Amino acid sequence: SPYVACSLGEFFMKQGMDVFIGFDDFTKHAWCYREISLLLGRPPGRDSYPGDIFYLHSKMIERSCYLSKEKGGGSMTFFPIVEILEGDLTAFVPSNLVSMTDGQIYLSSQLFGEGQKPALDLGLSVSRVGSKVQWHAIKALSGPLRLEYLQYRELLRISKLKTSGQSEDMKQRLKRGAILTALLRQDKDSPVCQEMQVLIFYAFHKKYLNDFTIEQVNAFQDLCLEYVKKNKPELMPALRERRKLDPEIEKMLDEVIKGLAADVLARKGAQREEG
Repeated sequence: SPYVACSLGEFFMKQGMDVFIGFDDFTKHAWCYREISLLLGRPPGRDSYPGDIFYLHSKMIERSCYLSKEKGGGSMTFFPIVEILEGDLTAFVPSNLVSMTDGQIYLSSQLFGEGQKPALDLGLSVSRVGSKVQWHAIKALSGPLRLEYLQYRELLRISKLKTSGQSEDMKQRLKRGAILTALLRQDKDSPVCQEMQVLIFYAFHKKYLNDFTIEQVNAFQDLCLEYVKKNKPELMPALRERRKLDPEIEKMLDEVIKGLAADVLARKGAQREEG
């Protein structure tokens, strides 16, 4: 079936269309091929897989391409999926796939169980081309977030083991990490435009959200797009056009975030009075 998908994709690609194929999944494909090979009496290799399983997958992946205008200008993009057994990314099929692709998205069942969605493991997920296509503003703001998030996860693990009290610095870092985790959550079918990503990451970077509760952080995210359109409509086109942080953009972001933060806090106070 993966080869049939490739052939069908090539048919449309050669007509100048853009094709996307999701292989769900290469683990099952490798298992089926191993079973057939063992029944045929072929010599088994590592993990009983036949020796050419790496060649099969790499040859298939190499069929994805972008054609020149002379050839029709079509393209074919592959999105291969593998099942990670017992969290072992170094297993034969996953490690082979990692060596072929432009990066990987690793989804963690542990994070999913904790309610973090998308359950993206930032430690094991890698993009080899992502930073080259990002806006300069997003690249500048999101660069330090990965390290801060990983440090938070480690600090959270240590805090659960400690029986004594926590220092004030540790409490602040845990709270800031919890806020970052809340910012990275995303509801199903709820994409966030890049302009709003810049605003949200800028607010976190400048520590405007440090005194917020998680509930207030969620309210801040929900209201930011509506607030910007109403109070600072010129910000969105400016961000879309420049895609970087200059003094004028930063000044507009500061004004919007301060106003929105005050609005979120005022709404919370009004809810308490009504209660």
